Amino acid sequence: MESKLPDKKYDFKRIEADVSGLWRSHPQIIKDSITYDSKRPMFSFLEGPPTANAPPGLHHVEARVFKDLYNRYKFMQGFTVPRKGGWDCHGLPVEVQVEKRLGLKTKKEVLTFGVNKFIDECKSDVFRFIKDWDYMTDKMAFWVDLGHPYRTLDTPYMESVWWSLSEMHKKGLLYKGYKVVPYCPRCETPLSSHEVALGYKDVEDDTVAVRLKLKGEKSTYLLAWTTTPWTLLSNLCAAVNPEIKYSYVDNKGEILILASERVSHFFAKPKILKEVSGKEMLGKEYEPIFKHFVGKINKGKKAWIVVPEDYVTTADGSGVVHQAPAFGEIDYDSCKRHSIDFVNPVGKDGSFTDEIPEFAGRFVKDCDADIIAWLDKNGFLFKTEKYMHSYPFCWRCKSPLLYYAMDSWFIAASKFQKRMVELNKQINWYPNHIQDGRFGNWIEGAKDWALSRNKFWGTPLPVWVCDKCEHMAPIGSIKELESKSTTKVKIDDLHIPTVDKIKIKCDKCGSQMSRTPEVIDCWYDSGSAPFAQYHYPFENKEMFDKSFPYGFIAEAIDQTRGWFYVMHVISTILFDKPAYKNCAVAGLLCDDQGEKMSKSKGNILKPLEVFEEVGVDAVRVLMCSYSLGDNVKFGREPFREIVIPFFTTLWNSYYFTQEYMQRTGLDGLKCDKKKLGLEDRWMISRANSLIEEVTGHMEKHEYNHAVSAMQSFVINDFS
Repeated sequence: MESKLPDKKYDFKRIEADVSGLWRSHPQIIKDSITYDSKRPMFSFLEGPPTANAPPGLHHVEARVFKDLYNRYKFMQGFTVPRKGGWDCHGLPVEVQVEKRLGLKTKKEVLTFGVNKFIDECKSDVFRFIKDWDYMTDKMAFWVDLGHPYRTLDTPYMESVWWSLSEMHKKGLLYKGYKVVPYCPRCETPLSSHEVALGYKDVEDDTVAVRLKLKGEKSTYLLAWTTTPWTLLSNLCAAVNPEIKYSYVDNKGEILILASERVSHFFAKPKILKEVSGKEMLGKEYEPIFKHFVGKINKGKKAWIVVPEDYVTTADGSGVVHQAPAFGEIDYDSCKRHSIDFVNPVGKDGSFTDEIPEFAGRFVKDCDADIIAWLDKNGFLFKTEKYMHSYPFCWRCKSPLLYYAMDSWFIAASKFQKRMVELNKQINWYPNHIQDGRFGNWIEGAKDWALSRNKFWGTPLPVWVCDKCEHMAPIGSIKELESKSTTKVKIDDLHIPTVDKIKIKCDKCGSQMSRTPEVIDCWYDSGSAPFAQYHYPFENKEMFDKSFPYGFIAEAIDQTRGWFYVMHVISTILFDKPAYKNCAVAGLLCDDQGEKMSKSKGNILKPLEVFEEVGVDAVRVLMCSYSLGDNVKFGREPFREIVIPFFTTLWNSYYFTQEYMQRTGLDGLKCDKKKLGLEDRWMISRANSLIEEVTGHMEKHEYNHAVSAMQSFVINDFS
């Protein structure tokens, strides 16, 4: 037999070009493998939707490697594995980028620019890098249907989201409340707890211990502590723990009161006059440091007194905690419980209002240094020190968040906390410690979901409110809205410019109803993918029933508090089922030294550059060489140590075999089983053992062990 021998040297670029060309010449094979086939048993997969308004990163490649690997494996086992692509299109990721491009710095500037024009800009911007994503997807050979993806901005998808929210409202689970919520002053919108979890950073802030002069006790002060000096301008009470002992300490003629266990932190040689319980401190009044609200306290409300709180500890601080009702969930609840008045001298932009004239118009955290200087100058500051702690930042614009009291819409997710924990037990997590660890711990503390956003580019919250009696009516479909509209309308889009024009008649009083102005958390959009991708319940019920719960999903470990979580909440409430059965969790990508890749460290690698340098197959093998959930050491050294020797040995073995077959005239396809020698039978047996071993590892999502088994076979047996 005459045939051309392959190149003697392993050349991944030529190999990739040849293989890609082969698949391009057989597009039907790819189409058949990613399209539903009723003749095969179903194995359902759900693609987590990225946002295409930024180029894809190497971390996107990692999860897609696992998805492609396992979905091909299940297809080869005889299953039909429909693989629909998906795009997350709404929310802060898009709005923040458009605002920057247009030079819009505040919500007021967006309103001046024009909401309708701004939304049009968002629509065009959301797919700015779609060609980059498509190219990367094709280059890495991730087989997924990008021709018919689900998109969270499409009307059918949004209608399914509206249906789900209408169902929640009917169950009494969607409500409006006044609470302290995590709030981004740059984006001027509240955030949910799962969004906050994505943006924590370790920062060093100034803490202060200040003197609060007790009324009726000469030269006697509470020593109150806070990590947020700017909130002192809103101080209305001080909290102590009734069960903790407090000491009166003589400090050069003045008496300072603090928790006994914290005295040594503030005094080297303390002179303790007496010790009392926290219970004896309750109800004591003190003079306010700042006088902005003196004489303005509402009748029947209290201010500047000592209140009891069990949350006060002696782990840090002074054991006396200052409280400002508008800035902190604990503070707000405590003040409400103890009939303390409410003040909030901070605007939606995070700046002090005219109620604080000396700092009016300045961002609150920028005022800390000046506030500390004023406290020192006026004799209120006892001590200031640096304090390293974890602080939340906006997951998109990176601005520091405030905990801010405001009206918001919530989903009563906390009512389903126990059921979420129960349904989590039905999910197979890989690695399994995620179930009771990172994910399990998060749902154990499930809070009501702060759903509404005071933004523009998103799914409008489908609740109409009466202009007169404030009766609320949820809308769950286009048909329902068209039928209730006070004017004849034909709706083909559900974004703000369309739906905000529509008025309906109040069932209670007959007055006009208008839509509440908020849009919803974009995470709710993506969390609705299990049903909204099918436009359920309006169509495709059979396909939804066959797919749900999904057999397999895979994303990075940060999605335990993102996409994995929101899907679990929504599916628990709507269907009393988990959204997925098996979840593969990818670890963080790190450089050669084990440092997490980040722009600030300058160790980010671009996927296409890596593909060009070492090849797609090498990248896929390296990413599969680590246990799921573990950090992936990704750099040139691991390729030299782990991947390149494997491919070189495999190629050399292939070259030797081809050379031998050509020299001896063998075609490698025909053989007489009766004439097989001992070595031949051993080779077949060893290959079958490898198949069995790899299959076992794949079933348990042990991709690293599957790769290791194949590497061992190639290097120790095949070569």
